[in-house]
Amino acid sequence: MNSTVMILIFTVVMLMFMGFPAMKIVEWIESKRELSSKIKNRLTILFTILLSFGVALFLEFF
Repeated sequence: MNSTVMILIFTVVMLMFMGFPAMKIVEWIESKRELSSKIKNRLTILFTILLSFGVALFLEFF
């Protein structure tokens, strides 16, 4: 339980910092393939959440 709570807290904090890397990843994907603005926005949100969760897991277990 304690580990899960800490991961969620780290994830929420990392959401602020992972926006810029997520935008850069989506820009790179867009350079390879044409994306609509709707898909681009969804990918940015998805990558922001995934990167935040990944960093939170790293901080908790390493």
